[in-house]
Amino acid sequence: MALVEPTLGQILAFCAEDPVERVFLEDVARRGLGRFSALAVNGRLTALCHVGANIVPSGAGCGAFARAAAGSRARMVIGEENAVGELWDEARGKMPTPREDRPGQPVYVIDQPREPGETGLREATLADLSLLVPACAAAHEEEIGLNPMERDPDGFRWRTQAQIGEGRSWLWLEDGKILFKAEASAWTPEAVQLQQVWVDPSMRNRGYAQRGMRDLCRRLLAEVPRVCLFVRPENAPAIRVYEGVGMTRTISYRSLIF
Repeated sequence: MALVEPTLGQILAFCAEDPVERVFLEDVARRGLGRFSALAVNGRLTALCHVGANIVPSGAGCGAFARAAAGSRARMVIGEENAVGELWDEARGKMPTPREDRPGQPVYVIDQPREPGETGLREATLADLSLLVPACAAAHEEEIGLNPMERDPDGFRWRTQAQIGEGRSWLWLEDGKILFKAEASAWTPEAVQLQQVWVDPSMRNRGYAQRGMRDLCRRLLAEVPRVCLFVRPENAPAIRVYEGVGMTRTISYRSLIF
């Protein structure tokens, strides 16, 4: 089976088979970002891989993407657990040793709004940038273990600003404290994937995260059929929040962080 350069139509058809697992792939394809390789049978894709800042494989036979992965300078390989495993089994001798290997990351989904959280949640604006950049950096460091303001401050500030400009950032702010914030890492007609859910450390354990998530999911479910996210399996407080707002666990992701 040979690698092919897929068309947008082929990618969208492949992603439609599992709109939650493949939400990121569909989003970047629609936006024309990064490069794609694929495996196809009679014109139908059986596996797909995005090569950009991250490597994101999906489908069966992802070991075929090992050369493309090895030739990149990706900071992470991430995706459905079996797909990442297949790719890594073939690529591990050609790539650096990961700083972290995180299997079994549960993916949570919600498709019905729950009761309002009665928060002050709103879409972020550029006036919030000075508050959001350090908050997003703190969320990133808690999740990935690296401070992006030390690694690439200008790039991280630009990405945070771009998320605000694209309407992909929300926050609940009171007295200068962020009681809840989140961004969308992917947005398609079928699903929104959230990331960097965060509450100011001084305001945690007061129920703000669950209330903010309820209101954000209500807002997004008025526009798309599903809201999803993934989380580290050892992050029990976050899992309590997600299950508390009615999200259900589906598949598992695996991340290799370099």
